Order: sequence, then C-alpha cells, then structure tokens
Amino acid sequence: MKSIQQVMKIGVLAAGALMLAQGVALAAEPQPAKEIEAAAKHAGFAAGAGDIDGVRTHLHHTVNCLVGPEGEGFAPKELNPCKALGNGAIPDTQDDVAKSALEAALEKAQSGLADENLETAKMSAMQTEAMLRAVQLDKVE
Repeated sequence: MKSIQQVMKIGVLAAGALMLAQGVALAAEPQPAKEIEAAAKHAGFAAGAGDIDGVRTHLHHTVNCLVGPEGEGFAPKELNPCKALGNGAIPDTQDDVAKSALEAALEKAQSGLADENLETAKMSAMQTEAMLRAVQLDKVE
C-alpha cells in the first residue's frame, strides 16, 4: 500500500513540475504588443503628471519598456513595468517598420527626459504616447 502512495506522490510531483515548466516557457515568450501598450500607458501618465519629477519617472518607465534591461538608456533604478513581458519592445519586435517607429518614439521620450520645462516635457510625453499607440494599431507580434 505504501508503494502505491509513493508512486502517486511522484506522479503528482512530476505533473506539477511539467505544468510549472510549461508556465515558465510561456511567460518567457516575448510579448511586444503588451510592452508597447505598457510603454504608451506610462507615456500617458507622464503627460498627465503635475511636476517634472512625475514626467521623468513615467518616461523612464516608458524607455525601460522600449529598450529592455539590456538596452541603451535602461534605468535600472526605475520601475520596469515590462519586466515579465519580454526583453523590451524594440528588441522583441521583428517588423522593421514597427521597430523604426518604436525607435522614433524612444527618441521623443528621451527628449522629454532631458527637458527642464514641465510643459514641453509633458508635450514630448504626449507625442510619445501617440506615436506608440499608432504602432499598436499595426498589430505588432
């Protein structure tokens, strides 16, 4: 009787390990459309911020989603809202036209980060969001 229970426990553990491995494999699959959505959302948060620190915080989140942790401009001390979604929208996007549009949005976000003026930084954030939303309409993935 004891050996049957042991066999059943091993079977349950093996099934659980297999399900866990499948879940990890699925989670590791890049999801550029979701990365772009998150980047656009944070650009929108930046556009609505009440002070320059808020604009910069959310534009850093936007940049982090676009370039990923290995990308130039990634801010490791800032939140990466796309951490579980892939390696960054730019490196995860295969379409050359979409990738160029994402790089243009990145440049606009970086110009907002460098801006000292609240209103013009917010305008850059608003333009970044619009640029990213335009890429989304192309159904990247």
